[in-house]
Amino acid sequence: MTNDAAAGSGQGPVADIGVIGLAVMGENLILNMASRGFTVAAFNRTVSKVTAFTGGRAAGKSIVGAGSLEELVGQLRAPRKVMLMVKAGAAVDEFIGHLRPLLSPGDIIIDGGNSHPADSTRRTRELAADGLLFVGTGVSGGEEGALTGPSIMPGGNPEAWEAVRPIFQSIAAKVGDGTPCCDWVGPEGAGHFVKMVHNGIEYADMQMIAEAYQLLRDGAGLSAPEAGEVFARWNEGELDSYLIEITADILAKTDDLTGQPLVDVILDAAGQKGTGKWTSVAALDAGSPAATITEAVYARAMSALKAERVAASRVLSGPTFAAPADREAFIEGVRQALYASKIAAYAQGFQLLHLSAQDAGWTLDYGRIAQMWRGGCIIRAAFLDRIKEAFDAQPDLANLLLAPYFRDAVQGAQTAWRGAVAAAVVGGVPVPAFSSALAYYDGYRAERLPANLLQAQRDYFGAHTYERTDRERGEFFHTNWTGRGGDTASSTYNA
Repeated sequence: MTNDAAAGSGQGPVADIGVIGLAVMGENLILNMASRGFTVAAFNRTVSKVTAFTGGRAAGKSIVGAGSLEELVGQLRAPRKVMLMVKAGAAVDEFIGHLRPLLSPGDIIIDGGNSHPADSTRRTRELAADGLLFVGTGVSGGEEGALTGPSIMPGGNPEAWEAVRPIFQSIAAKVGDGTPCCDWVGPEGAGHFVKMVHNGIEYADMQMIAEAYQLLRDGAGLSAPEAGEVFARWNEGELDSYLIEITADILAKTDDLTGQPLVDVILDAAGQKGTGKWTSVAALDAGSPAATITEAVYARAMSALKAERVAASRVLSGPTFAAPADREAFIEGVRQALYASKIAAYAQGFQLLHLSAQDAGWTLDYGRIAQMWRGGCIIRAAFLDRIKEAFDAQPDLANLLLAPYFRDAVQGAQTAWRGAVAAAVVGGVPVPAFSSALAYYDGYRAERLPANLLQAQRDYFGAHTYERTDRERGEFFHTNWTGRGGDTASSTYNA
């Protein structure tokens, strides 16, 4: 296996897989594959990047460069496997369009970007018409994960799995007994759907950690380094996770320019790339209550209104957070609130997976999904083992909150959870993720909600009908509320 530092040597089929796109994720995935014994052909639209890569980080490794798509395809062993690591959307379709005439039936196109699941479903069907196999795979773990072992969530045409499995499972993160954080998820857009929900949970997880940080800062009066010590301590217990770990590191970091904690000089205006919003829209489409994920998206949107918030802060008044009488008890209450909220957010994510899979006709293994998230990815956390155990014990589990471990954990934490949310409300500190997670828990455990009044209102002004508590589900009624509306009913409702 020789390195082709000058792209375009015209050699024959030598590579196990080709990768298009030499940005951070593409480069590191290629290096990961090469380190596992695979030969990789690399291409980038800007060919100078290929030359720089093969002569730099890839030098001396089983990586060959290509100066064109034709050359890339010519370097691949059959069945030819081409992985796209390019910007989601039009760029993926553009490269697929260029590749289709160069490939043969049975060859495989893999999209490893953050594509919308509907696009992966469409691409699977379109390529199948040419006899080509499509894989849409989520890849999580960022730069470090791509290089050392990410979480990989492939879906698409199941005929492709045996051909890509050795590569994917070799480069994926491993947990416990060596099980790879990669397995076949399901058909068509299932892989990218699971990655999308992963990102939605990630949004919620990050927002909840940020709210805990704000309560420690504004409520307990902790400095950033002191809060970092608290997060480091929390990471030794049931909150053990990558995001808690890096939060402790971030809060301990000092700014070289000012000598202040670096977090204190970072502008409080967060960005987003859209996958959280996609998750929220998918939840609305499926009728799945994922309020905490959605509130995390809205929290970023609120943060982006920095100039307006600064102006409003000079006009709109509110309370000042009073120092807690027992600071250590308050800190412990925040920890319990964070853990309970985290459980509720994951419950929402898995509920969305379940309802969407039913709509799409997919069969998903939720315990295996939890295990795929156990290592390599951004939301990796120790308690994902508990999620796997819950679904292994009860594959048809309707909601994580009903599993004994999570039921007991939330019930044990709910007094502190309510106390933290109440203290935030009284102190004027916004905690949309904590409070929406609590509302989800209370809503899910409520035998009776006020939706009966909503249905009466809908029937009153729109004749949309209602069901009765003294009749079987599926039988609909309409009332002439005013005596002037007649007996004609509108469409029934979806529930």
